[in-house]
Amino acid sequence: MTDQPAKARIPLIPTILVGLAVLTMIALGVWQLQRRAEKAEALALAAANPGRPAVAFPKLPPVETDILFRPSSVHCLTVVSWQVEAGRAADGSTGYRHIAHCSTGAEGPGVLVAVGVGQKPDDKPAWTGGQVAGWISEEPNHRALLTRIDGKAPPLRPMLIARQAPAGLKPVAPPTAADLPNNHLAYAVQWFIFAAVAVIIYILALRRRNATKAA
Repeated sequence: MTDQPAKARIPLIPTILVGLAVLTMIALGVWQLQRRAEKAEALALAAANPGRPAVAFPKLPPVETDILFRPSSVHCLTVVSWQVEAGRAADGSTGYRHIAHCSTGAEGPGVLVAVGVGQKPDDKPAWTGGQVAGWISEEPNHRALLTRIDGKAPPLRPMLIARQAPAGLKPVAPPTAADLPNNHLAYAVQWFIFAAVAVIIYILALRRRNATKAA
């Protein structure tokens, strides 16, 4: 009597779990493709907003597309702290963008104001607050990539880009639609790659498992 090779067996529960995970990744990829089209429409609207009439500065996030880059103004009661980021000045030069974290009263979320661009990160802007006019933008995006891909990232806070800079700094470059890249296609591709990799890894694991049992 000859030995017959053992039939390869596929474990039911692990296969179901992997299948559900793969389907979820594919669904997230499709969702990102849908968001890509929505983002393209939002970018077209934001591109025209700097030339539209001024609106009230939003107090809370998120910044809606219909007011993003619109002219606005805020009153910074006092500067609580400073934040320094890489930035570009209105004349095209690069440097360090100085963002003031302002209080606007005894209560409330306060406000962020990008007051100007300097050449040194440790510059001390000669600005202590007051009324400032500019354009509505969003704070620098330091959210984790994965939370941005799956849509679970918290909304960015509104920030005013000041038209004029205090002494010692250059005015910040006015906002443009180029500041809002449409990365949803790249996010979609990443989810599809994750799904493909998960399938490949699971198939290899099954092959190794069955080979071990047949040995």
